[in-house]
Amino acid sequence: MIRLFVAITVPHEAALALEPLANGVPGARWSPKENLHITLRFVGEIAEAAAEDLDSALSAMTTPPFEVALAGVGCFGDDAGVTALWAGVEASETLTILRGRCESAARRAGLKPDTRTWKPHVTLAYLSGAEPARVAAWTRTHNLLRIPPFAVERFGLYSSWRTRAGSVYRLERSYSLRPWPRGPSALPGS
Repeated sequence: MIRLFVAITVPHEAALALEPLANGVPGARWSPKENLHITLRFVGEIAEAAAEDLDSALSAMTTPPFEVALAGVGCFGDDAGVTALWAGVEASETLTILRGRCESAARRAGLKPDTRTWKPHVTLAYLSGAEPARVAAWTRTHNLLRIPPFAVERFGLYSSWRTRAGSVYRLERSYSLRPWPRGPSALPGS
């Protein structure tokens, strides 16, 4: 079994621009720069054979390169309180198409549909028992975040390994984005 997710890595320059946000909330476990990403499809624990099928389905996709920008911040939570802080991702039609194609690829590989609402974001920190007033102050302070657009020319299939220091992500496969075929009979497909 292997724990996987499909994502776009936040490039180094954008990750550096996010670094100043990593303070102001005591007890937050801030994500290291190398872990910052936009999840396209969480897979979870699957068998190696299913991972190979997913790799094949992802390899067959065509989606053109595009740009994405990070803007705003927010938090996720549950009845127990706020669980994560994030940077938002501006709406992008091509990003939404890519996410849909990743979902279709997962289904072709035999995975169950992901029925959760997808909100593109970059998780900056995980929280446990954070003071709501500190989270609110952090959100107000960084609400106008705007990171210039960056080019997305590839995405990846990552494994996730839990350690005492937090999760470690390893790129297992990388997929280049490529334009849709041209011609009168060429329709965009997944």
